[in-house]
Amino acid sequence: MCVDLHIHSIYSDGTAFPSELVKMAVDSGLRGISLTDHDTVDGIDEVIKHGKKNHIEVISGLEISVIHREFSLHILGYGINHHHTGLTDWLAKLQHGRTSRNELIIEKLQQLGLDVTNDELISLSRPGQTGRPHIARLLMDKGVVKTTNDAFKLYLRKGAPAWASRFAYSASQSIEMIHKAGGIAVLAHPGQIASSLKCLPLLIGELVERGLDGIEIYYPGHSDTVKKDLRKLAGKYNLVVTGGSDYHGTNKTYTKMAGIRNGFCPPDDILDHLLEKINALQKQ
Repeated sequence: MCVDLHIHSIYSDGTAFPSELVKMAVDSGLRGISLTDHDTVDGIDEVIKHGKKNHIEVISGLEISVIHREFSLHILGYGINHHHTGLTDWLAKLQHGRTSRNELIIEKLQQLGLDVTNDELISLSRPGQTGRPHIARLLMDKGVVKTTNDAFKLYLRKGAPAWASRFAYSASQSIEMIHKAGGIAVLAHPGQIASSLKCLPLLIGELVERGLDGIEIYYPGHSDTVKKDLRKLAGKYNLVVTGGSDYHGTNKTYTKMAGIRNGFCPPDDILDHLLEKINALQKQ
């Protein structure tokens, strides 16, 4: 059987509610999933509730954008206590940073002569954390660009006219907070970090020194060669291996949820190893 330990809902930059994601997972024959929304845990109660109803294993999760040296990385937190007060307070600063950046990006787009407003952006994102993918969708809906990829290329990527940075914690701070909330910290899609993978051995070694527990090896953008190299690093540092589709719904039409029929199937034994790692940490 397959699992998908990296999916996003309407509460961040996905387009499906957690209940809908559970139904999709059941239809895809998945054994287990983890909802890993960006900088928020708002959808976890819902996904756990519907997971129990549909007899599918659900692991609490989230995804945090972090900074380490010159790298912008994503750290996945699994098995967290999503009601941990320290965690929710800690996330609030990230969420405020997103809001401030969105307002600045909209202001820059307006200065470029584009007819977009914050109210339109908030209406489009509905209950979730609003970010650049929502702004890209707004630009597409308004006919400014044909695709969300065009929006990033022309306006929203780093170096583009409407780019704006936002607050981010360091990798060390993020790993520490995930551990405080009872979870384990996993480096997301390491094969996507840089065009050259030569930096990965040193980078992962530095993150292990800061408490990293695992790396995401099964990822649609990872070739067999990349996966082989990452397995060697996982073995060297005794890291747990995870995998997921990074499914965002219609915001990223080129991604599909995992499943044998969809041609991407992280094996379900990684779920067992992940649970063992979480249980071991929580017993410490």
